[in-house]
Amino acid sequence: MSDAPCPLVEAAEAAMLRSLVDPEHALRAAGTVLAAARRAGAHEAEAVALRAMALADRELGDLDSAEHHLRAAIAVPGAPRERVAQARLSLVTVRTELGHPLQALRVAALAWAYLRPLDRAKLDTQRAVALAHLGRHQEAIASCDRALRALVHAPGTVDDRRFLAGGLLNRGLVRCWRGEWEAAMRDLTACLEISQHAGLRHLARLSAANLPFLAVRRGDIAGAFHYYREAEDTLFGYPERLATMRADFAGALLAAHLPGEARAMLDLAVPDLESCGARVALAEARLKLAQVELLTGDPHRALQVGEQAAEELAGQERTSWLPLAREVVLRSRLALGPVTPELVSDLIACADELEDGLAQLPGAAALRLTAAEAALAVDDHPAASAQLARLTRHAGVDERPDEPFFGGRLAGEWQVPAPVRQHALALEAALREDVPGAFRAVREGLAEVGEGVECFDDPSVRAHAARAGERLAAFGLSLAVRDGRPDDVFEWAERWRAVTAPAHGSPALDPERLRAELGSGTLVEFVIDGESLLAVLVCGDRVLLRWLGGVRAVEEAVVRLRYALRRHGERRDWSGSAGPDGANDLEVAAQEVDRLLFRPLDAELGDGPLVVVPVGALHTLPWSALPCLRERPVGVAASAAGWLRARARQDRRGEDAPRVAAAAGPGLTHAHAEVAHVLACHRLAAEIPARGGRVLDALGEVDVLHLAAHGVFHARSPLMSGITLDDGLLMAYDLLTLERAPELVVLSACNSGMSRAPVEGAPLGLPGTFLAQGTSCVIAGMVPVQDEAARAVMSTFHELVAVGQPPDAALAAAAAKTGVYEFTCFGAGDRPLY
Repeated sequence: MSDAPCPLVEAAEAAMLRSLVDPEHALRAAGTVLAAARRAGAHEAEAVALRAMALADRELGDLDSAEHHLRAAIAVPGAPRERVAQARLSLVTVRTELGHPLQALRVAALAWAYLRPLDRAKLDTQRAVALAHLGRHQEAIASCDRALRALVHAPGTVDDRRFLAGGLLNRGLVRCWRGEWEAAMRDLTACLEISQHAGLRHLARLSAANLPFLAVRRGDIAGAFHYYREAEDTLFGYPERLATMRADFAGALLAAHLPGEARAMLDLAVPDLESCGARVALAEARLKLAQVELLTGDPHRALQVGEQAAEELAGQERTSWLPLAREVVLRSRLALGPVTPELVSDLIACADELEDGLAQLPGAAALRLTAAEAALAVDDHPAASAQLARLTRHAGVDERPDEPFFGGRLAGEWQVPAPVRQHALALEAALREDVPGAFRAVREGLAEVGEGVECFDDPSVRAHAARAGERLAAFGLSLAVRDGRPDDVFEWAERWRAVTAPAHGSPALDPERLRAELGSGTLVEFVIDGESLLAVLVCGDRVLLRWLGGVRAVEEAVVRLRYALRRHGERRDWSGSAGPDGANDLEVAAQEVDRLLFRPLDAELGDGPLVVVPVGALHTLPWSALPCLRERPVGVAASAAGWLRARARQDRRGEDAPRVAAAAGPGLTHAHAEVAHVLACHRLAAEIPARGGRVLDALGEVDVLHLAAHGVFHARSPLMSGITLDDGLLMAYDLLTLERAPELVVLSACNSGMSRAPVEGAPLGLPGTFLAQGTSCVIAGMVPVQDEAARAVMSTFHELVAVGQPPDAALAAAAAKTGVYEFTCFGAGDRPLY
C-alpha cells in the first residue's frame, strides 16, 4: 500500500483543528476521512484522523473513546513515527484525566524522541497537567515556562495558539493553588485573550470557567458566584468540563470555609465526573466531598467516601494525596467512636505523613492536636504530652527564621498555626491545673486569630487557622463552663460566637452597655457544653447561669414542635383557626419545649421584652409558638454583640417616615392582595416588580422591604437559600455585595427564616445574610405557611407597625391575634418605625 495522499492528510489535519472549535462536526468529518484513508491504505491520514476523533471526543467529555482512538492511532501499521508520537502527546492529557498521571509521564517520555522542537513544547504543556495532579507543582510550572518560551515564537497556527493558551491556563491554575494570585490572574487573562483572538471559543470558555475558583481563592465570594452562573451557561453541553469546573469551585469554597456550599457543587459534579470517566478529577472531588461530609456533620458518609477516594488515589499512584484521604478517614472514625489506642497511633502516624509534605503543614499541626486530645481520652498522657510538646516547643521564640522551609522536620514546626499552638499551650496548662494559664493561652491565640487570619496568603492556611480558632474559642468556653462563673461563661460564649461568625459578633462586648440597652428586657444566651444545654441570663444588674438538661432531648422536642406547627398550619381554615386535634398537638409539643428551655428560668425571666441567642437546633425553633412567649416581644440574635450592633442601626433614619417597598412573587394566590394591604398601611410606599435586579436596587434605597414570595432553604448550603421571584431565585449570596440595607426586611415566605449554624455558631441563610449586610430587623418564616395565613398575620403586623408598635411587639400581637406562629423576629426590632 502507498503512503497517504496529501489531500487525505490535509483533510484529517483540518478535522483535527476543527475539533477545537466544533467537536461534533470534527468527529463526523474525521470519521469520513478515516474511512477513506483505510480504503486507500493511507496510514498517515488514518493516524491523524484517529487523533482528530480523539481530540473531539475529549472536548465532548468522552475520555474512554478518546483513549480508544489515540491507542488505535498509535497502533496504525506503517504510520510515521512523528504521527505516532503526536498521538502519544495527546494521550498524555487523556491518561492524566482518566486517573493515571504517572503513566501519562511515561507516555510523554516515549513520545519525546520523535517530536520536533515545537511539538516538544506542546508536550511540555501536557506534562505540566500530570505533574500538577501528582503534587509536583514546581516541576509543573517549570514545564509550562519551558513550553511557553518556545510557543510564543511559534508560527501562529490555530494549533500553536491552542497550546500557547493552554500552557498559560495550566500555569495559571498551578500558580493559583500556590497562592500566587496576581500571577495566576495574568496567565488566565492572557489565555482568555489569545483564545478569543484565535477563535478558540471552547478554550476561552474553559479559561473563563476558572474565574469562580480564582475569585473565591482571592476572597471575592459574591463575585465567585456571579462568575459561576456565567460559567454554567458557558459550559452547558460539555458535561466533563462543567463538572470539573464545579469540583474546582467546590475546592475553593471549602478552603474559604464554606463547606455547605462546596457540598452543593460536589453533589452536581461527582455524578457527571463518574459518567464521563474523568478519574483524576473524580478522585479529587471524592476527597473534597469526604471532607465536606465530615465538616457538615455526617461522619458515616465521610468515612465511606473517604475510603473510596483513598482507593482511587492509590490506584492512580498519587502518593502525595494519600495522607489527605487518610486524614479524613481517621477523623471520621474518631467522630464515630470509640477512641482506641490504635486510633491514636494512626492519627499520630498520619500527622507525621502530612508533615513530610510541606504543603500540608497546617493540617499536620491540627491533626497532631486532635491526636493529643484523643490520647487524653484513652488516658495516654505520655503520648498526649509528646504531641503537645511538638506543637509548643518554639512557643517562646520571638524570632522566626528568614526562610520557613529550610529543610528537615524542624521546618514544619515553624508552620504551626497560632491557634493550634495556643490551644496546645492551653491544654498543657489545663493538665497542670493552671486554669489562669490556660485562659491566658486561649486569649492570646484568639487575639492572633482576630489580627491575622486574612493575612495568610494561602487560603488553605486561612481555613485551617479559622477552624483552629473555632476549636480554640470552644476550648475557652469549656474552661469557663467548668469554672462555673456566669460572667466568664457569658464572655467566652460571646468570644466563641465572634470567632465562628465574625460578621455577627464581637469579642469586645461591653456588659454595661448591654444592660443599658436591654432596659427592662432580658437576654438569654444558650450554650452547649458536651451533651448539656446551658443558659446565660442577662437581666438588670445580674448575670445568671442555669443548666437546662440534655441537648438530645431539646433537639427532639424542637423537631416535634416544628412538625406539630406544620400540621397545625395545614389544618388551619381560611379564617386562621385550626381543628381541635391540630391545636392540641401543637400545644403539647410547645409546652414540652417550654418546659425544657424556660421552666428552669421562670423565677428570673420577668415579663418584659426578650432577646434570645440560640445555638444548634434552636436556630430552627419557631419561638412565637412557645406558650410562655406568646404576646411577648421576642428578638432572635446571633450574639449579644450582634443584637447591640443591629440596635445601633435603628437610629440612622432619624424622625423621617420610613420609605416602604413591596413585591409579590409568583405562585402565591394572595401575594398581590397582601402587598396591596401593606402599601395601604404606610404613607411612603410603592410596589416594585418581583425581579432580582429591581429588588436589589430597592434594598439600597428604602427603609422597609416586604417580599411576599416562596422561600427555598438549603440547610447544608445556606448561601444557596433564596426567595423565588419572577425571573428566578434571589439568592443569599446575591446580598453579599449590598452597600446599604433596609432597616426592616419582611420575608413573607416559607422557610425563609431557617438557618444553619456553622460549627454550632451564628446563623447563616437569608436572615443572617441581611443582618450581616446592615439590616436591623428581619421578619421571616420558620416553617411552611399557607398563603391565607401569611396574608392574615402580615396584614395585622403592618397595621400595628404603622400605628407605632415596634416590629417585635407587632409580630407578637399579630401572631396572638391570628394564631399564626410560623414567623420569627430576627435582630433588633424593639424600636418603632413611626
